[in-house]
This record gives sequence, structure tokens and C-alpha cells, in this order.
Amino acid sequence: MRIDIGCGSSKESGYLGIDRVAYPGVDIICDINEEIPLPDNTAEFVMASRVLPYVNDLIAVMAEIYRISTHKAVVCILAPYAHSYPHSSNPFFKQKFDEYTPRYLTGSFFQPSCSPLSPVVPDYPVPPPPFDFRLLRMELFYQYPFDQSLYETEELDVLKTLQANVVHEIMYHFTVIKKDISQAELEAMSRIQYPEPHQLLERRRLARFRQDYY
Repeated sequence: MRIDIGCGSSKESGYLGIDRVAYPGVDIICDINEEIPLPDNTAEFVMASRVLPYVNDLIAVMAEIYRISTHKAVVCILAPYAHSYPHSSNPFFKQKFDEYTPRYLTGSFFQPSCSPLSPVVPDYPVPPPPFDFRLLRMELFYQYPFDQSLYETEELDVLKTLQANVVHEIMYHFTVIKKDISQAELEAMSRIQYPEPHQLLERRRLARFRQDYY
């Protein structure tokens, strides 16, 4: 089963839609801050697009997603990048996301070779969470004018470290680990092309247009 959490009025095609408002197409009306009314080990793919910044307790919600997911289920999260003034000023955002976030969602971190780096969390120990989400892929979506081909990858890495408003959104693909799994299997999974939110289609189209135009 594929599940679209916080689907709103634009549920992903072929997904079970969950939202706390009875928009057209919503299949289950619930507040994910409380619980997700599905049995254990139900979901093989979970989409959470632009919804998790609003939850009250990210660890509790991720624990619910973990509970309803099967072993090796894939969870796609699209979220606003923390170091952006429009996002940091939004009083409705309760959770922050950046390239460090995956370190806090597992006690056994896996760094995929085909993804941007998730830096080591310095100075403070990371307590093991009550679940295990291993990062498969991570992608940064840059704000204009940084989304053009004027900058090399290394330059963008430096810029996003030194200043805000370089990255607009971040997307992760995690796999749910409930049994033993090898590094080789994780590496193979990280190279698979997984579904992503339909909202990204327009963003990618505009990015290609700017690159061709400029």
C-alpha cells in the first residue's frame, strides 16, 4: 500500500490519502499528531510532502510512520530547508529540516554514495531514536539565482554553509529498517529511482528552463 500523509486536496495518484481535513479525495481523516489509524506493517511507500514541519512532535509522528511501515518500506519527505528566512519566519513551522536531520532518525547511520553528504553532528551526542530510518537519497532544491548552472556543486556547498537563503527545500528518501540488512543491500536500494511529490514536477521544469535560457 502507498500512503500520502497530509495529502490535502491534491492527493498523489494511486495513494491512500490521509489528512485532518475532509478535502476531496481524502480517504482517512485523522490528526497524525495523535495517531495514524492503520495496522502495523501496512505501508510499503509513504509520501510526506510539506506536512511534517507542522507536526507537534516529530519523533512521535515518525514513530507512527515507522509502526505502519513494512521492513524496507520507503519514506519520501519533502520539507522546507531550515536556513531560509521565509521558512524560519513562518510561525506555523514547528520542525526544522536540513542535511543534519537524517542523523537523528537512526542509531545506525548509512551514507549513500549517490547522495549529498549528511554531516556528522558535532559536539553533542545523538541519542538513539525509537525507530530506524536509513537515508537512501537526499536532494537539495536551491533558490533563485542559485538554482542556475552558474555555480559548481562545491561552490553551492560553501555558499549554503556561509549564508542563508541558498536552499529552499530538501527531499529525503529513507528506508524503514526492522530486520538485519547489509550495507550492500542499502547501497543497491540507494540507486533506485523512487517516486517523488508531484509538486516537484513544476520546480524541475522551471529549473530546466532557467538553465536553458541563461
